Amino acid sequence: MSKQRILIVEDEPPIREMVVFGLSRAGFDTAEAGDSKQARVAIADSLPDLILMDWMLPDVSGLELLRRLKRDDLTRNIPVIMLTARADEYDKVSGLESGADDYLTKPFSQRELLARINAVLRRSAPEAQADLLQVKGLSMDEAGHRVMAGDEEILVGPTEYKLLRFFMTHPDRVYSRSQLLDRVWGENVYVEERTVDVHIRRLRKALESSSLETYVQTVRGAGYRFSAPGA
Repeated sequence: MSKQRILIVEDEPPIREMVVFGLSRAGFDTAEAGDSKQARVAIADSLPDLILMDWMLPDVSGLELLRRLKRDDLTRNIPVIMLTARADEYDKVSGLESGADDYLTKPFSQRELLARINAVLRRSAPEAQADLLQVKGLSMDEAGHRVMAGDEEILVGPTEYKLLRFFMTHPDRVYSRSQLLDRVWGENVYVEERTVDVHIRRLRKALESSSLETYVQTVRGAGYRFSAPGA
């Protein structure tokens, strides 16, 4: 089995070297980039399984590079963890809303970094089940890893895919943010509850093109429910 490849986009050599050393010891294959231009070259050379992205880069910011990657069909599904000294909630939300799968504030330990990477890789991995899930106009082909609204394919990110799968297999019941974190992200994963709101918005946005965004409902003071009207 080939090693999973992680691209580290970080302009500070000491931090980059520390991360590369830790990931190599953990069994990952690594690639390095000191700015966004080098990152694009590394991605073109070989698509990584995950990207560690520093917020502050010397040319284009990590946040802008993240947005560009998420607009590109070739790279939009690569999971990204932001690495940054920015600790404000506004900055965290900005990163998540731009497409980041997780957010790690500097300084961080190698142990926490590995836990975050493994958690994101687990929930980004496609599920090898041959089931076809269907809920009134919406279907999920797990063998082909596709979401369809009639004959139209709906493009969703890896976390939104797992969130939608959980909803489709547990319709018409309200789940709190903490329950969704446990059931979709997994127990003992270092993810803030606010992350659920970000991925719910991204899932609704993906469903908008087929006018199915109302299937994901907010229950004030309780959480979220997936329900197809008339189903």
